[in-house]
Amino acid sequence: MKVFPYPRLRGAVSLRVDSARVKAPGQPREQLDSRARSVVERVVALGVAETEAWDTAVLTVSATIPSKATDPAGPWSAVMVVAVLTDRATNTRVTSVLSPETEDGREWRGELQLLRSDVHDRAVLTVQVIATVDGVPGRIVGEAVEDWIVDVRGDVPTREQSFDIREVGFAKGPRWLQGFSEAPWIVSASGSMPTVHINTDFDGMADVLGAEGRGPDGLVNGMLVSQMAAEVWTAVFHSAIGDLEIEDDGTPLFPHGWRGEVLREMLPDVVPGRTLEDALREAHRRRVGATGWTELQPRIQYAAMRRAEVPRVFSETVRGLDKLKREDEA
Repeated sequence: MKVFPYPRLRGAVSLRVDSARVKAPGQPREQLDSRARSVVERVVALGVAETEAWDTAVLTVSATIPSKATDPAGPWSAVMVVAVLTDRATNTRVTSVLSPETEDGREWRGELQLLRSDVHDRAVLTVQVIATVDGVPGRIVGEAVEDWIVDVRGDVPTREQSFDIREVGFAKGPRWLQGFSEAPWIVSASGSMPTVHINTDFDGMADVLGAEGRGPDGLVNGMLVSQMAAEVWTAVFHSAIGDLEIEDDGTPLFPHGWRGEVLREMLPDVVPGRTLEDALREAHRRRVGATGWTELQPRIQYAAMRRAEVPRVFSETVRGLDKLKREDEA
């Protein structure tokens, strides 16, 4: 949880990626067309580039901030707007200071350069409003309401990646996974995208995951993937609700990136009959309070199963197995 003991902007801060270009050593820069960007999905897919082995990319970034941020009578001074690109997988953080485009101080624009080697798969791009508050420089007084995803591998700008699946033998894999050698899979929600680590040492796991069709193996595959998805939704909800920013008055704020999206998606089932803001306050109150968090766990499990479509997949599996049984008996 983050508490800010200084005044912050109340208005919305928005972010846009206006263009992107890439460059490989010894080759001219390639300006990517509109196919590389989705304003609706807020994703840039640099994998669409025709330039092979590009090593640097430049994004043109613009932001709109509340006019009160540059009001001389306000509590902030020396206001800057900074684009921030982060990739937790590589522990990379790239920043670029934007320049004001209009006299009222609302529109800002600039370029951010990234190295291909600094981003493993997908990085998160946001903007922060930095100012001096009460004589203290470098205070974060505002951030973009919705961030962007910079995908260096994909050629389609989409956020449809609900989670990442990685196959690895736990016994000889990363040290932190070796302690789970008897588990068929482990969910990690600490990175920029939730990840399911599949234990290839687990007998029969590869065959089940590769199965297709309406046969027994295919039906088991559907159930397995659905169960994984439910565990992902549960894990990411707990990760998101435990990493909230808190206003001075104790009001919790939706986090950025997939954590905020997970909360907005699940809270209507976790705390039904409330607005999203009220539901977030209630869930936060129960988590940090003396009572109520345990009683909320069945609602979280229910919300996770709904998003993973466990009821539908389970029904289809039962019907499919029954059909196969009748066919065998005929």
